Amino acid sequence: MKNQPAVNQESQQSERASVRRERQLRGDGDREAVAVPSNTAINNSNPETGEVKFLRFGVDSLYLSYQGELYSDVNEKLIALKAIAQAEHPQEQAKAQFALGEHLFEVKDKGSSFFNYVLEDNAFRIQLSRPGKAVPMAYVKLSSEYLTHKKPEDAESALYALLSQLGRIDSTAHVSRIDLFCDFVSQQNMEGWNRSAWVTHAGSVNAYSTDNQFTGWAIGLGGVIAGRLYNKLLEIIKSNKGYLIPLWAQAGWSSDEPIWRLEFEFKRQFLTQKGLVRLDEVLKNLNGLWSYATTEWLKLTIPNSDDETRARWPIHPMWASLAALDWETNGGPLQSRFSNERTPEDRISLNRAFSALTTWMAAHSFTEWEEAIVPFRTALYHYINNRAMDGGMSFEELITEKVAIKARQFNTINNTPDDDDGITDAARAYRKLSDGE
Repeated sequence: MKNQPAVNQESQQSERASVRRERQLRGDGDREAVAVPSNTAINNSNPETGEVKFLRFGVDSLYLSYQGELYSDVNEKLIALKAIAQAEHPQEQAKAQFALGEHLFEVKDKGSSFFNYVLEDNAFRIQLSRPGKAVPMAYVKLSSEYLTHKKPEDAESALYALLSQLGRIDSTAHVSRIDLFCDFVSQQNMEGWNRSAWVTHAGSVNAYSTDNQFTGWAIGLGGVIAGRLYNKLLEIIKSNKGYLIPLWAQAGWSSDEPIWRLEFEFKRQFLTQKGLVRLDEVLKNLNGLWSYATTEWLKLTIPNSDDETRARWPIHPMWASLAALDWETNGGPLQSRFSNERTPEDRISLNRAFSALTTWMAAHSFTEWEEAIVPFRTALYHYINNRAMDGGMSFEELITEKVAIKARQFNTINNTPDDDDGITDAARAYRKLSDGE
């Protein structure tokens, strides 16, 4: 593998020339286009300086919309399920589920200002509008974890297949937002510069810390583009994204190395300005989006007090490596397995059980597990039974209710297994026509 060339003033001028050439080729007139670089950048670090070791890069968040209209009987089913989700009794709320293929969606009790229904599992958060509304039929967030299992185009294909069973789709996927990320190792002191080192079109540059430990930078939050450079290892502890650790290890990460993430958020308003609306158009221009974000919209520089023109300040070597990322190469390993369930890690529930057990043991002067476990189980049984009687239920009914409520939240158990699978006759007919049957 070759070393990445540093981004200097001459290369920036060359890239600006490529922007102009791309604009001319696309016939955009005075509208600024996203330049697609020549893809000569290499995805590795400079072994002499050791500035960056790349681990993974790709799409972290993806929000898509589809024009179309829900089938009338799907709409009626969702009206009923939303009413169940709003029921007074928890045992009724637990039945607000929508089974669709391999997915068992939780149906939320509330919609949003534009969309009446919300379905969610670990792969998708699907917002749907009722028939006749002048908004897209569906607005969907694809989860970050799902995008570590499937490439964006494959994930969208799976989503399209699901939505086709809910209604008539009249458009390809339009992108409302896309987040691009790069996870990397660097020994660089990420708070070793002040705000002036960031040369950007954004209106805000903020540094963050937690418990006196620096966590990262955020630039332009709330705008049509936003950037973040932050400590990803610290972040996953709070966000429960442990699934990333094996992927980093496969990419050559050692557990003693710090991991940082550079991430850019591109909203629909910015994408449409660049003539990028459909998902296929956006995915073809990832190099151009990354290049624009790292060479035009935001740059990390080495301040020069002798030069008042900040645009001439030299690019930081670490930033030069990150800016040269080639998005047409392999972004790293994907998860071989994925679950649509939103279950917490076993360690979380077991830790709570362990804390409850040891608290009870200490309160009742037990020091040996073998001596305590049987009386603890008996005490727990009586506690649950008393709660059940207070609610006018049997022991078994209370257990069943509590499990059903959590199963709806976790997308694990179908609480109405005798119902149909949520695929209507109209949806099946549409699918047959789409498949040419």
